Order: sequence, then structure tokens, then C-alpha cells
Amino acid sequence: MTARSGSARLAARAGLAATVAVAAAGVEVATYPRWRPWCLHWGATEDEASRVLPGDDLLPNPQVVTTRAIGIHAPASMIWPWLVQMGPGRGGAYTYDWIENLLGLNMHSADQILPQYQDLKAGDAQHLGTRGPVLRVAVLEPEHALAFRSDDGNWVWAFVLEPAGDHTRLISRNRIAASPSPLGRAANTYLMEPGSLIMERKMLIGIKQRAERLAAAAGQPNAARGQG
Repeated sequence: MTARSGSARLAARAGLAATVAVAAAGVEVATYPRWRPWCLHWGATEDEASRVLPGDDLLPNPQVVTTRAIGIHAPASMIWPWLVQMGPGRGGAYTYDWIENLLGLNMHSADQILPQYQDLKAGDAQHLGTRGPVLRVAVLEPEHALAFRSDDGNWVWAFVLEPAGDHTRLISRNRIAASPSPLGRAANTYLMEPGSLIMERKMLIGIKQRAERLAAAAGQPNAARGQG
């Protein structure tokens, strides 16, 4: 194979890859309106998705609101520590660490409660990478609600724990301000929203698994059923 033919093959493969990428993007843009509600509200009930939650008042008019949730067979007291210790250089985010760390976020998801990170206070800040936003604790209601607000005011991320019979509902809500540019708004809709579902679904399941293991070890009656 000559250098010229090798270059031609590489160019053809690159062209094919670009065509496939453009086609995939076109399919997503064309179909996303149909599955967007599922993407934005994965796991949440209709009531959870529409209800006012702690932290909503911190960003009154967002472009994007996602409300995702999961049922956990453990009391709030055994879920709360996993939320409090979350963050870069702390307990991680219980999601795909390798993806987080490609972005320089220093996330290492803990599999145990870390006592040194349990004393979270209102106003405490977390830096998401060297160039990312600074998230600051804005709402702290032990074993019920924890909300972070970015220092630029463009993002609010809240977690709410609510009892639901024999289990606890963990609700995660993101409120994101509108981008000033049409391209930025399109990126929020077609890239950030589906991407955030992939990461947040993994996070919610990760918290569920960790809390239910903790509850099972403590002899909680419904924990084993949740793990099954």
C-alpha cells in the first residue's frame, strides 16, 4: 500500500465517521422532542416533577429544569451522609468517575461514609475543576434538603429526601439559566440534557446501592428487598 492510498483510506474513514456523527446528531435533534420529558424526569412521579422544591426560589426563571428521582429502601438518616460528602476531592459523585476526571474534576466515588466530610455547612464551596463553576451550599436541612447554587447564579442543584411508606424518595433537581446565545441554548437542550441523564441516573443508582447496603448492615427490615 502506497502512502497516497493509505492517506486516501484514512480520509475516507474520517469522512464516513463524520457522516455517521452528523446523521446521529440529526436523528437526535429530530426525535428528542418525543423523549425529552422522559429524559428530564427520569424516575420522578408527575407530582415530584411539578412540585415546588427547596432551592427553586434561588433561580426563578431557568431555561432547563430536570427532576429525576429514585426510591431507596433505607431511612433518610442512611442516605443523607452520602449526599453531604459528595464533591470533588471528597466522596465523589457516585457516577462515571472516568468521565468526570476527563474533565479534570478529581472525582473518586467513595464506597463508605467518610466522617471527615460530614460537617457540611451553609456557604461551603466546591470548585468543579480549575475552570468550572463554584457551587456553594445554599440550603441545608439535615436529612431533608441540600441545595447548591453556583456563584455566577446560573445553576442550582438540589437534593430532597422524602419518606414514602416503606422507602425514601431521593429527588434531584437541576435548574439551569438560559444561555445568552442560540447556540448555547441548543447545546443545553441537545447535549447537556441527555448527557446529564446518563451521569445522574448512574449517580442516583449509586447512592441507592450504597445506602441500601448500609441499611442492610444495620438490620433495616426493607433494605434487603431494595437490593434484590
